[in-house]
Amino acid sequence: MAYFDAASSEPLHPAARSAFLSALEEGWADPARQYHDGRRARLLLDAARETVASVLGVRPDEVSFTTSGTQAAQLALLGTLAGRRRVGAHGVVSAVEHSAVLHAAELHESRGGEITRTVVGRDGRVDLAALAADLRDDTAAVALQSANHEVGTLQPVAEAAELCAARGIPLVVDAAQSVGRIAVPDGWSVLAASAHKWGGPAGVGVLVVRKGTRYTSPLPYDEREARRVPGFVNVPAVVAAAVALGAVATGSDEENLRLSALVDRIRVRVPEIVPDVEVVGDPVARLPHLVTFSCLYVDGEALLTALDRAGFAVSSGSSCTSSTLTPSHVLEAMGVLTQGNVRVSLPRGTPEAEVDRFLAVLPKIVADLRAVTGTASAGAPVAEAPEAPAADEGSPALVLDTLGRRCPIPIIELARHIGDIASGAVIAVLSDDEAARLDVPAWCDMTGHEYVGERPGETGGVAYLVRRA
Repeated sequence: MAYFDAASSEPLHPAARSAFLSALEEGWADPARQYHDGRRARLLLDAARETVASVLGVRPDEVSFTTSGTQAAQLALLGTLAGRRRVGAHGVVSAVEHSAVLHAAELHESRGGEITRTVVGRDGRVDLAALAADLRDDTAAVALQSANHEVGTLQPVAEAAELCAARGIPLVVDAAQSVGRIAVPDGWSVLAASAHKWGGPAGVGVLVVRKGTRYTSPLPYDEREARRVPGFVNVPAVVAAAVALGAVATGSDEENLRLSALVDRIRVRVPEIVPDVEVVGDPVARLPHLVTFSCLYVDGEALLTALDRAGFAVSSGSSCTSSTLTPSHVLEAMGVLTQGNVRVSLPRGTPEAEVDRFLAVLPKIVADLRAVTGTASAGAPVAEAPEAPAADEGSPALVLDTLGRRCPIPIIELARHIGDIASGAVIAVLSDDEAARLDVPAWCDMTGHEYVGERPGETGGVAYLVRRA
């Protein structure tokens, strides 16, 4: 089995496994106690904290350990907002933040706070001009991930930090996808990271609060971890996480270059060997190990299952599957295709041969899935039809009723029937699937047809209007 889902969790580093087993013998006691076993556990915890601080370039007393990366990210935002409540209750987050951060933002709103979600471009990169416009005198914190978890685009952290510093606003950075891979640009005030993303054990997060940043834990008071995170610290897991981080941070540049070359091969070859594919995310300013692409006329869940049977563990950046009926908020914010979405993220040490094997089996898998739906390639010519005068947008020549049917069915039906109308005529796709609002315009961009717009459907849902080229 080729494991291509490092963005979800990197395999446990061998050094972390050894450190964990050793620490189980030495660091089982309460590090807050003064007896011998407690002091020994505290020494291990302090050493782990120093290792993490050294890699991140911060002071050890700025580092706290949490029970997960999710908790670290949520505490980072909520604690910073709470610490600056005298300034105001307004916060700014990017529209493509991890759901953990967005859920924390929603909680802040439910408690009477206000959140502005900054827009991103089609590459997933935050719009700095929009971010600057979103800052206000009562803005208490800004949250911006270091790199996107679904498409790999690097965010302009340094530039955003300058904007925030000029207004005296702390920048909160979710660096879960970056720490252990690439350096996080300086200038941030609060940072969150997750150990299992760099080869440490699951259940260990890192919260860093720089000196001079006002921070108040949103959780009940506890004297542990600088009063930022309550609860008994899992010393063996923390030690293993620190050892793994120290190990991967050494010599990471060479491995990053190797993985980046493999990702470039996927980015270039997939559109060449599979018709009607959109590779998303910034092609240059990106994580070295991650690439995401979307395939027209293919159900994402079916594609992932077929790849699993072929021996490849990949994930989807899109939530548009039979089990979750809404598209990925990241892909939605970017305005790109959401169907047939595949995220490939290579763990350290991935053999080149495995990438070649992936590229060899992918075309047939996609073709077989498209054959089930009976959908031709969007690049194939549709049936010739006589030209017709531009149709009145209020009276489509053909209405496709796909109400109650989920992606990619609306697009499949559109592709099947676009040739049934004359050139210049309008076809309406009636759908109640949220993904159609994204996928119909994206399909038009890929095929050369004109997206006219949308209107309420007469029998429910929304009618999406497309003019045949």
